[in-house]
Amino acid sequence: MSTGNAVAAIDIGTTKVCTLVGQENGIGGIEVIGVGVSPSRGISKGMIVDLGEATEAVRNSVEQAERSSGSKILSAYVSITGNHISSVNHRGAVTISRHDRLVSQEDVDRVLEAAKVINVANSREILHVLPRGYILDNQSGVKDPVGLHGYRLDVEAHIITGAVTSIQNIATCVQKVGVEVEALVFEPLVSSEAVLTEEEREIGVLLADIGGGTTDTAVFINGSIWHASMLPVGGNHLTQDLVIGLRAPLLAAENAKVLYGHSDPSMVDPDEEVEIESFGSERKRVLKKRRISEIVRARVEELLELLADDVRKSGYDSVLPAGLVLTGGTAKLRGLAEVASEVLNMPVRVASPRDIYGLVDSINNPAYSTSVGLLIWGLRYGHNGIKVTSERGGSLSKGFGRLLSWARELLPT
Repeated sequence: MSTGNAVAAIDIGTTKVCTLVGQENGIGGIEVIGVGVSPSRGISKGMIVDLGEATEAVRNSVEQAERSSGSKILSAYVSITGNHISSVNHRGAVTISRHDRLVSQEDVDRVLEAAKVINVANSREILHVLPRGYILDNQSGVKDPVGLHGYRLDVEAHIITGAVTSIQNIATCVQKVGVEVEALVFEPLVSSEAVLTEEEREIGVLLADIGGGTTDTAVFINGSIWHASMLPVGGNHLTQDLVIGLRAPLLAAENAKVLYGHSDPSMVDPDEEVEIESFGSERKRVLKKRRISEIVRARVEELLELLADDVRKSGYDSVLPAGLVLTGGTAKLRGLAEVASEVLNMPVRVASPRDIYGLVDSINNPAYSTSVGLLIWGLRYGHNGIKVTSERGGSLSKGFGRLLSWARELLPT
């Protein structure tokens, strides 16, 4: 197997840190050649709260991926999320510079720079400037203006920003492991690369990536992101509710959620009993299996209500014919898609990463959509080549083309 053009990706989540090394396989898919997964420590709701513990978790994940790929990771694409992330839509405009009025790539670059001219506090940093669509001489709906003739070029852009301190904490954590940050990428962007179809992105779809501490959401219309947000509820909240409701230790509550939890209690036999380890006794407690699902259902309803409220406030709830795509570890909860479809009154499907090959037995499920999507992002939009060198000799990187103008990563220096 060729090892050229490899990239590395580090997904720093609330429950796990996942490092992947991969490359394009020549048939439209991704070949995963290295995997490292470590339990998260020092990370809460996607943000660093203990630098030492978080660094150790990242180190363990990176070292596992290096061993499985036989490579030394020198730089990587890194995911970012948290309640510090915000987004806004903004327009930029420029006059076409060439005498023949032919739109060049330079004009596209300039109009994206113009869209960045917004009031951003010193405590915040622009992460992405993503075009929703171009307007050429009042003609809207232009997806790629390069090569067309016109006098004025406008862009409707979606701008994503984050807190400087949170950005620097993530970057510092990775750099302490000896890995350079190629780019920080907002999680719903990369998850969408792994799970959404082109048709869904075009006609209108809502993506919800339900992680351990948060749920990241994004609306895609006409192939571009139009709205993004972060909801402060995730799978860990379901587990904590079970800890309280079942009076069970954390691990026992997590196992009960995974093994017996169902979003619709009516689908669970009301007479079936299970044994659950409990506090205050060496013996396990016997309880109705349906009780577990009743506790889970209450938190699921809260999450879906937050999701419905967020999409209503965005104003795009009526233009999502493709409905909702659920991914992330909690998306595996039994009955979630059916309950979500009923509550939100839209089509719902649960999605895992698509078109991945190689070392995928442990990552071919919704919990790794962000990790795989981050790898895809690096391969598709990386601009200077990932710095990954083979310990067996030779380079795993031959460089990539220029970063696509519609997806810039702006990192603090």
